[in-house]
Amino acid sequence: MITGELKSQVDKIWETFWSGGISNPLSVIEQFTYLLFIRRLDERQLLEEKKANTVGIPIQNALFTPAQKELRWSSFKNKDPESMFELFTKPSVDGMTVFDHMKQVGHTAGIFADFMKNANFIIATPKLLDQVVQLIDAIDMKDRDTKGDLYEYMLSKIASAGTNGQFRTPRHIIRMMVDMVKPKKDDIICDPSAGTAGFLVTASEYYRENHNDWFLDKDFRDHFNNEMFNGIEIDDTMVRIGAMNLQLHGIDSPNLTKGNALGESMADIRDQYSLILANPPFKGALDYDVVEGSVLKMVKSKRTELLFLALMLRMLKTGGRCAVIVPDGVLFGSSKAHKQIRQEIIENHKLDAVISMPSGVFKPYAGVSTAVLFFTKTGTGGTDKVWFYDMEADGYSLDDKRSPVKDNDIPEILSRYHSMENEQARARTEKSFLVPFDEIKENDWDLSINRYKEIVYEEIEYDPPATIISDIETLDKQREEALTALKEMLQ
Repeated sequence: MITGELKSQVDKIWETFWSGGISNPLSVIEQFTYLLFIRRLDERQLLEEKKANTVGIPIQNALFTPAQKELRWSSFKNKDPESMFELFTKPSVDGMTVFDHMKQVGHTAGIFADFMKNANFIIATPKLLDQVVQLIDAIDMKDRDTKGDLYEYMLSKIASAGTNGQFRTPRHIIRMMVDMVKPKKDDIICDPSAGTAGFLVTASEYYRENHNDWFLDKDFRDHFNNEMFNGIEIDDTMVRIGAMNLQLHGIDSPNLTKGNALGESMADIRDQYSLILANPPFKGALDYDVVEGSVLKMVKSKRTELLFLALMLRMLKTGGRCAVIVPDGVLFGSSKAHKQIRQEIIENHKLDAVISMPSGVFKPYAGVSTAVLFFTKTGTGGTDKVWFYDMEADGYSLDDKRSPVKDNDIPEILSRYHSMENEQARARTEKSFLVPFDEIKENDWDLSINRYKEIVYEEIEYDPPATIISDIETLDKQREEALTALKEMLQ
């Protein structure tokens, strides 16, 4: 849980960047991430030096040579602003700057270091650099939870970065999805549109909170650290932010791939994952020639929200599960491609649940209505009854402010979903209910909840027209009498 002090420290860093001329939210977070990484490099070196001194052996896994001492956080943070800035902008030590060293340090420093090729240092003044370095240095980052909370709070400030689909999925919605699928001990988890890696991070926290005893098992720890978490992301900035988010949450070796998940270069990723958690980009379109052939064979479309559903079916192992956010149009779209992908999931695999969410969930980024689909890849069908839930509140106001409110359907969603035996006889006038396969098929594979929900209309009896007219005449007479009395008082 993030503390008020930590929030205050992050807020101050954010305000300092903005007053220093860096106002794009993603640029702020990226520059903050670079400096955070540079600090972590020095902390890792200090730890290695401490180990070496304790046992009296040469340092292992050195990230800095003795000659590169001035490039270390513990050294340059004490210099005057001009000298510090020169170390970042003018190659000096071994022909490198602090930033150059960060870019070439290599995989030994963790997954983040693998994605530094196009990184740019844009802090323009010695004063701004010194201010931000001192503020970051003041943060106590010894605890993994603190480091993770710090970065998540910084990411929560991306309030104006909702361009090109790059907006942040609300963490409580991610948590709901993770709690519904209950990740298993041997799961291999993937997000094919990883962004800031929120789904992977939340899944990792699920294990720590619910199955901390599993970490006593070496095989599980190895699986957790090296195989369990996988992500694909096309954007350079987002993949770096996601990599740092995973590292700060204690996952040093996730399998992150920079690239287009729908492209030919990813064609060999099939039947590989047991759990997919995602909020892929939607309202976008791709030309057929940039989409891998097997995806188009499943759904002939240019719309990313449909293509990603086909991609996820390809990527899942048989028996693998998926929880994915889609725009409402996927549920009821009448195009051939819309019907094609819905039929594929419902008829050839197992659709488990559809949660319709209110349109304000993604504000202030977007006002589009969305839903969460839960399905299992079988290849042989298996859809019997589909569970629908009509979410009306998620614990926050549905306007741009998204302030905490009392109304919240999420606890009930989790309770009902994990007690499915109690849902069998639930009436369709309620928030949740089951719909059989045959009825969905008869409705052209339509998955919109309004197609199946029954609305109870309350009958209201009104007085006869003659009585209403008489009442109006009485009111008019009383109004005239009151007006006459008022006029007499004013004479």
